[in-house]
Amino acid sequence: MRIGELARRSGCDTETIRYYEREGLLDRPQREENGYRRYSGGHLVQLNFVRHCRSLGMSLADVRRLRDFERDPGAACDGINALIDRQIEQIHTQRLALEALEERLRALRHSCEQGHSAADCGILHNLQRAACGGTCECHPLSQEPGPAATGAA
Repeated sequence: MRIGELARRSGCDTETIRYYEREGLLDRPQREENGYRRYSGGHLVQLNFVRHCRSLGMSLADVRRLRDFERDPGAACDGINALIDRQIEQIHTQRLALEALEERLRALRHSCEQGHSAADCGILHNLQRAACGGTCECHPLSQEPGPAATGAA
């Protein structure tokens, strides 16, 4: 099948398929005499594998490592287990950070009742105060607003 057919069958954009191929996540396809790529059913399985791993939040580097394990079926699976354990820990850390962010946003939201004009909005007042170096509801005195506290870069 050509790349358009592979894209249609996998639900993946053709540029993403080319990128995965360049990154070594997909085996290189055969080339027809006219230079077109010729993909097999095996490429569809590989692409679905990559997409499934990505849906689990895995980085391309981790997917590449898993593909390397696929290519070396005799290798011990300890590295696979460690990779998944790291992914679980990353998800746990992200969840905690999102929960903290949610608490900050809820505190900010509680600083304004409905029915005010923007000039009287507690949320805007808090954000403006923080922009000038003051404290706000979402960043108490014990926490400085900034990239580390907000997750912004």
